[in-house]
Amino acid sequence: MSTFHAAAMAAAIAAKLPFAFPVLPAPSTDPGATGRAVAVAFTGAPGATVAIQVADVATLDDGSTGSALADRLHPVFEAAVAVLGTGTLGDGEEVDAAGVFTLAGAQVFDLVREDGSVVARAAVRIDDAAAAAPAAPTRISRIAGVEMELVVEIGRTRMAVRDVLSLEPGRVVELDRAAGSPADITLNGRLIGHGTVVVADGDYAVRVERIIDQAESA
Repeated sequence: MSTFHAAAMAAAIAAKLPFAFPVLPAPSTDPGATGRAVAVAFTGAPGATVAIQVADVATLDDGSTGSALADRLHPVFEAAVAVLGTGTLGDGEEVDAAGVFTLAGAQVFDLVREDGSVVARAAVRIDDAAAAAPAAPTRISRIAGVEMELVVEIGRTRMAVRDVLSLEPGRVVELDRAAGSPADITLNGRLIGHGTVVVADGDYAVRVERIIDQAESA
């Protein structure tokens, strides 16, 4: 599965989770998990296994506190698998989180609120290599309006605290990239390609030179 499609499914989950505050997906640096999660299987071409773990169920604002968590999350799973096209979504089941978050091929995302706290996590594993093919526009129409953070980075460096404190206007800070080298393009924190920084209509822009696939970015 391409990085784009995994990120799109995570964005759909983040947009649909019934919190009273907005959350954004970010690639997790800790793919492990403890406790319980709700997992579903999606049968289609491709198929998938999707799992969601909510840190505090009491923060869900859907007015269904008396219902089973699997039922409350069902619309969220529906939004996620819409990216994959036609298929059959199974019933949600509470399972051991470690078992689904560490599945081979699973991509794990933290769902983060504005203050930086992780309020939920999601794991997506595609069960068919056909997912690498681009999805038709109609398959992602339900999440077409979800915003994702695209960042272009021309370089970075490490500095001691004393050097940071000594910064002043006019100081030149050298980056770890030679002039003319391609810039990194990241989507929700995950590297997806490289490009050249250009000027368009008086604003900085990036000309995409290369998109990398999941295997290269892993």
